Amino acid sequence: MNSIRSFCVSHGVHRYVPSLQSLSVGSCAAARARFISNSAKNNRDYPQVHTNRIPNRILKLQHPTSNFCSSSAEMRSCWSCGSPAQLFFCSACKIIQPPNHGATYFQILNCDQTFAVDVPELQRRYLELQRSLHPDNFSLKSPTEQEYSEKQSALVNKAYRTLQKPVPRAVYMLQLHGVRLQEGTDATADPNFLLEVMETNEKLAESRSPEEVDDIGQAVRVTLKDLTEQMNTALNKGDLQSARELLARMKYFANLEEKVKEKLTENL
Repeated sequence: MNSIRSFCVSHGVHRYVPSLQSLSVGSCAAARARFISNSAKNNRDYPQVHTNRIPNRILKLQHPTSNFCSSSAEMRSCWSCGSPAQLFFCSACKIIQPPNHGATYFQILNCDQTFAVDVPELQRRYLELQRSLHPDNFSLKSPTEQEYSEKQSALVNKAYRTLQKPVPRAVYMLQLHGVRLQEGTDATADPNFLLEVMETNEKLAESRSPEEVDDIGQAVRVTLKDLTEQMNTALNKGDLQSARELLARMKYFANLEEKVKEKLTENL
């Protein structure tokens, strides 16, 4: 291959980098920096972490990541009758409760705190909650109940969007364990890995048929599946450093997957 070229979908621009043989150390670093900068623009939809930075060493979870269900959420008193209240409704008077912002998204959706989420069950629980909490059900209730319904419904939506897909789920789980992540992609990613991503971007940019795009998409999905399995293993072991590094790679390939979908919608 004579050249490496990164393709930025958001700007519709092809950016060329000289051949690998002619790249100096300085120009390699500059090209890599430009590529990372462009890639970072496509990572803003993921939840960001704002806790203290974790040193670059092997990090271990202090608590297991499984068997952490909604039953462990702190019990509160009902704002209306004072009886014990669960996450959404009072056990006694059945009135809707304000959101419990101390509960995790796993607790809200009543599932184990594990990366290997049962997505169909997650969706079933989400739809069940939305049927109960939808603001239309509270149109004849008090203004307070209507307000709580809107807030609870919005919180359930946010929890589901976060846990539904592997990348935001991984970001959230690392956030729960105090890991601070850089915004966008990881500038410390392995250069060989970055070149692999750049080459895939180039192939996608040059593809001229749905079959070519689909082949690229299949390869990207295989890589994402492998990275997701590695992420599950790392989190189960409590190896947060490896999980953080894997997340950076998952973000790159999740972006590639989106670019493939966009390419397939174009008139080729």
